[in-house]
This record gives sequence, C-alpha cells and structure tokens, in this order.
Amino acid sequence: MSLAYAILVSLICEPKSGYDLAKQFDGTVGFFWQATHQQIYRELTKLEQQNSIIAEAIAQDGRPDKKIFSVSDTGLSHLKTWLLQSSEVETVKDEFLLKIYAGYLIPEDAIAKKIKHHRQLHQQQLETYQAIERNFFISPQDCPIELRFAYLTLRRGINFEQGWLDWCDEALDFVATWQ
Repeated sequence: MSLAYAILVSLICEPKSGYDLAKQFDGTVGFFWQATHQQIYRELTKLEQQNSIIAEAIAQDGRPDKKIFSVSDTGLSHLKTWLLQSSEVETVKDEFLLKIYAGYLIPEDAIAKKIKHHRQLHQQQLETYQAIERNFFISPQDCPIELRFAYLTLRRGINFEQGWLDWCDEALDFVATWQ
C-alpha cells in the first residue's frame, strides 16, 4: 500500500492541515500504517501536484499561511479504484522474529527475557486498543457507517495483539522446557 492512499483515506472525512494529518496518523491510521511527518508532507506535495488533493491557504497572523488539504474529485476517483482492487497478503518484516529465529546463538534465559519484554509491549498495545473500544464503540452497530469500518480495523488490531500474547505465552512455555 502506498502512503498516498493512506493520506487520501485520512482526508476523505474532513479537510486537514498537514500538521493535523500527521497527528491523526499517530493515533488512528498510524496503528496499521506508519509514516513520519516528513514523509507525510512530501506525499502531500506529490498528491497536490497530481491534482488528487486541493490545498486552501489560510492566512495566519505572524506565521506562514496554513494549508488545509481536501480530496479532489480526481483523488476520490483514484481512491475508489484502489479500494476495489484486490489486496495481497503483506509480507512480514519483523526484527523481533528474526532475532528469535537466530536465538540459538544466545543463552535461553536471554531469549526468555526478550520474549517477556515483547509480551509486555503487546499487552500495552492491546490495552490501548481495548480502551478505544470501550470509550468509542459501546454499540458499534449503531455507529455511522464510516465508524463501523474503523471498528473493524480496531477489532483486527485487538485480535493481532491477542495473537501475539498467545504466541509469547506458548514460546515462553516452550523455552522453559529447555532449562
């Protein structure tokens, strides 16, 4: 997936400044699509040059003009075409799993410690997702349609983190049998 589509998806509900878009990436789309603020601003420039977004300059006192970006008709058309395309299974690029794969090179207790730490990180992320679910999705079937789809991505995140916790528990039990 390209960053351009993640930006278009983020702008589709309401126009945003680059700063607001970058902040939103930190909290919503950022849970499953990572981008630095610099990457986002670079992509906004490209999208504007391609006429996929429109920038409206807003004058500010004592500061440079602020740009508010919105999706153009061209951008909406590109986005809809992309949404209808099939998606492949993403390849996993996970540094932690690579370290586990080569774990035989270090002591078992060091591997167990790494797995425990990784489990803690996934537990924290799971708790974040569960808090979002409790606070914003008490009755997901009654939400506006765009939030129902956000709920589906949140549920995927919850299941993903739970899967990691299950694997960490299994791995810790497995490593414990070696000692």
